[in-house]
Amino acid sequence: QVQLVESGGGLVQAGGSLRLSCTTSGIIFNINVMGWYRQAPGKQRELVASRSPGGFTNYADSVKGRFTISRDNAKNTVYLQMNSLKPEDTAVYYCNARGLQEFWGQGTQVTVSS
Repeated sequence: QVQLVESGGGLVQAGGSLRLSCTTSGIIFNINVMGWYRQAPGKQRELVASRSPGGFTNYADSVKGRFTISRDNAKNTVYLQMNSLKPEDTAVYYCNARGLQEFWGQGTQVTVSS
């Protein structure tokens, strides 16, 4: 059974930091592109950051220079370090694994207060 379990969300003031974690099981982690997406109320889900098995990274323009995606293949875990958070970063953040199939986590709420 495939599971992607996110943690680390919460409430933070603008300018603060959070680190999200996504621990996976049931997939061959090191062949998957791992990504973080987010969805704010009334908006479409959007890519925040992704990291390939080879280390190639891709970031949304809105988070470049503030967010960093990393992965630990030994722990089957992907992280999203979020610094200098802004109220517009408020959303539910979802972990995504894309390889032979695509899987999603259940999401974790991030709320940034002004």
